[in-house]
Amino acid sequence: MMAVLSAQFIKSRLGLALIGIGALIALWALGIYYLQQSFLLAAALGPLEAIDSLYQLISNNTIGWHAFMSMKRVAVSLAIALALGVPIGLAVGSSQALDKSTSAAFQFLRMISPLSWMPIAVMLFGVGDAPIYFLLSFAAVWPIILNTAAGVRQLNPQWRSLARSLSATRWETLRHVVLPGVLGHILTGVRLAIGVIWIVLVPCEMLGISSGLGYFILDTRDRLAYSELMAVILLIGALGLTLDSTAQWVHRRYSRTGL
Repeated sequence: MMAVLSAQFIKSRLGLALIGIGALIALWALGIYYLQQSFLLAAALGPLEAIDSLYQLISNNTIGWHAFMSMKRVAVSLAIALALGVPIGLAVGSSQALDKSTSAAFQFLRMISPLSWMPIAVMLFGVGDAPIYFLLSFAAVWPIILNTAAGVRQLNPQWRSLARSLSATRWETLRHVVLPGVLGHILTGVRLAIGVIWIVLVPCEMLGISSGLGYFILDTRDRLAYSELMAVILLIGALGLTLDSTAQWVHRRYSRTGL
């Protein structure tokens, strides 16, 4: 009986995920083992040292405030990107003329690395959270715009015709036809935007601020606390995985049911 349950667990999604993570940790330990033959400080970068340092940082509540500030910046930036991206995407997807006139400009801006704007953002907004919100929102808005517009273009035109035949107002059509129809595309854009925000966040938090996981990485480097540096990297990966898993769950839960 136990053998059957073990086999079922190994074949399950969670079991396969744990196997993959275990293989990654094993490769990590193996790489550190060979690296420390020529670089003695590499021993501090090993998985056991990193996990122990992460436990200490969490127990002492040293990392909690920095993680909270990073998550706050993610939430605020995503809200800004949604507030801008969804209306623009609805407008672009509803008008062929607007789509053709903005397509090249949007693609041009989308292909510019958000980090290229860092000096300009600091010049305009100063040092603090404001330039970070600008950079993260700039990075996140494009997948939301493009996915929302694609969703509008793929709507069945008969749905709008039915709404007009029932004398629905524009707001009623938007609320009960368009938004439920494109919700799956919006949530796909949100998931992509979260991934972009999380990647850009760490270098943005090195802009002279004193909180956040990016700042804490610089702090560990300056203190030569390499095990803590790897612990923060572990935490960044774990939080990123949690964000992505949450976005996947929300997409599965609401993309079919609508508003």
